[in-house]
Parts: sequence; C-alpha cells; structure tokens
Amino acid sequence: METFGSRLHRAMTERGPLCVGIDPHPELLRRWGLPDTVEGLDRFARTVVEALGDRVAVIKPQSAFFERFGASGVSVLESTIRQLRDVGSLVLLDVKRGDIGSTVRAYASAFLHPSSSLYVDAITASPYLGVGSLAPMFDLAAEHGGGVFVLALTSNPEGAAVQRAVSPDGRTVAQTVIDEISQLNSGCEPLGNFGLVVGATIGETGHDLSSVGGPLLAPGLGAQGATAADLRTVFGSGLSAVLPSYSREVLNAGPDTAALRAAADRVLADCRAALRPVD
Repeated sequence: METFGSRLHRAMTERGPLCVGIDPHPELLRRWGLPDTVEGLDRFARTVVEALGDRVAVIKPQSAFFERFGASGVSVLESTIRQLRDVGSLVLLDVKRGDIGSTVRAYASAFLHPSSSLYVDAITASPYLGVGSLAPMFDLAAEHGGGVFVLALTSNPEGAAVQRAVSPDGRTVAQTVIDEISQLNSGCEPLGNFGLVVGATIGETGHDLSSVGGPLLAPGLGAQGATAADLRTVFGSGLSAVLPSYSREVLNAGPDTAALRAAADRVLADCRAALRPVD
C-alpha cells in the first residue's frame, strides 16, 4: 500500500505544489450567481471539480460549508469526494477535528477508513487536547495510507495566544506540536504522512521546522493577505515540503471553468517561482 506521503510527493511533482480549497460560503455563491441552497452548493462544487480536479495536486473541501446544509449538504460533500477521486486529485478534508478516546476514534473512522462514504486522503486536526489524543487518527491513517495535517502556527491572529504560549520546558506550545509530529515522521521518505498547518501570513516564526519530515500546508495566501513570496520568509530552507493553499484567490474567478483554470495556473506559477531552490 502506497503511503499518503508518497502519493502527495508524486502529486506535487507531477501537478505542482498547489492546494485549492472548495469553500462555498454564501457570499461566494452569490458572486457566482448561485442560490444559497443545496442546489447552489452542488453546482458550485461540481464546477470546481470540473475545472481543477484533474490538474491540481490537492483539493481541500471545507466541511463546514457543506455541513451547514445538514444531511443534504453532507450528501453533496460525499459526492464531491467521489468526483475528486475519480479524476485523480488528492482530497484533503478541512475538518479540524480533535477530541479524546472513543470520540476521536469515531472521527478517524468517519474520514480515514475506506468503508466510510466520507473517506479522504487526509484531514486537518486540532491538537489542543494534546497531540497524543490524536493517536487514533494517526494510527488509522497509517493503516490505510492516509494523512493528518495538525494545526501548529495558524494564520488567524487569535491563535498566537495559545500557540506561542511557553510551556515549562521552555518550548512554545506550537514547537511542542512540531516536535511531536517530527517524531511520527522519523525515517519516512520522501515525505511523512503527518503534516503541519503553518499560516503563510505569520512572517518569521522563530520556530524550528527543519526536522518535520512531512508536508507543511500553508493557508492564508491570496485573500488573507500573504503572497507566494512570503513563503520564503515563513519556511526558510524547508521549501520543498511546502504545500501552498489558496481558496478565494482562485475561486473568485468562477464560475467560468477556463477562468478558474487560469487563476490556478497563475498562482501555481507564483508558487513554483517562490519555492524554487536558491543556488
């Protein structure tokens, strides 16, 4: 069984280092001339899949924008995941789940077990009940070739109060998360299965990301204010593992599929230039 890290590395090599979100919030539906209904949601998601699913390395549906429509919205999410798999895109479901015991095992089963209708390649997770509380997610992901991206240094300004708090051993909470994920990836090549979420807007982090060994998802690009050039400031020499993530910067070009593809091509070119190794 091929690992998630290997699949992601191949996808980034073949299609380029880019993740595009499917974030159908009400304002964006209106911008596309779609109703804020399940029907509008379905049309939006199908258009993104048609435009980008066979050319972008990773597509990241934001679960909340589907869940807000209840069971019908989740049904659209299930269909979107199937469509993305059919066209060869890796699916990273942005759910940011985190809990303990049987509850986190249930979350793991919902998203990382092949028998689930919501089965995806990887999910995002919150470590603030302790990184160890996510062990059922890590275990099931490893068993079935999946991945988990754990929040570390996020782009929202409120996150710093928790993530940069200093623990008794002198490390920040974020550095503790970074170090624990690094241990899980130890010895994995070409990429580990477990990644970190590090916002592209945060500037010089003051944190050591050099030993992570897994992918570094970088949201905050485009509408949230960061540019591809900021990736060098945030990630320094670890650029080969960076997976830049855009949503509105690309989605605002819709609903025309050609315009969506052009927007994705443009930001990918920016990312390739920013992530190119310096001789």
